[in-house]
Amino acid sequence: MYMTTILFFHICVALAGIVMSGLALLRPSARLLRFSYGAVALTFASGTYLVIAGPAHLVSSCISGIIYLGVVSAGLVPARMRLARQNQL
Repeated sequence: MYMTTILFFHICVALAGIVMSGLALLRPSARLLRFSYGAVALTFASGTYLVIAGPAHLVSSCISGIIYLGVVSAGLVPARMRLARQNQL
């Protein structure tokens, strides 16, 4: 039961991170970027816990984590650059 709750939290935070990353790309703001960074950190913290607690699918978990980081980074890096450009003007 406890692992199911952690897994549900992990999935919800990961999806929220992807959505916030997309929103930050469309409308960059410092606040949205901070929330996105927090979602990424929580996703990796809960993912690390899930891997340590039940390492049966370690390789697939690591590959999924790398893909998640790539998708979120693809939104956060350009959003950060756009925000920096906006602040320079």
